[in-house]
Amino acid sequence: MNVDASNLIVGRLSSVLAKKALGGEKINVVNAEKAGFSAEKEVLAKKWKMRIDLTAKGNPHMSPKWSRMPDKIVRKAIKGMLPTDKAPGRKAYANIKVFIGVPEELKNEKLETIESALNDKKHNFVSVEELSRALGANW
Repeated sequence: MNVDASNLIVGRLSSVLAKKALGGEKINVVNAEKAGFSAEKEVLAKKWKMRIDLTAKGNPHMSPKWSRMPDKIVRKAIKGMLPTDKAPGRKAYANIKVFIGVPEELKNEKLETIESALNDKKHNFVSVEELSRALGANW
């Protein structure tokens, strides 16, 4: 299954794709940077900056690592919807690939969209690209 993430809400997209991955489908998500969150940009950027800046007091190198790249942000959101502490969840997570833009091998493939995850334009919408740029990502 090849999914175009343009103008989709990340959380809704993640829950649908996690269920499909647990069903055994191989999933490719393209245009991850065009997906987004329904939140105010300043609030969301502040929350993510705080996550990235947190370090453990004992050994800072053992702290959780949060990526700034759009494909990693979307992939981590999908991972959060999977039971990765069990074998089926780890297998499903291995079947998910997320890309920035559309890679060459998927240019001629038919891309689907998830209707239930579409942005309804009623709330604030911050794309993953805007969030990544605010956090300092370059690609």
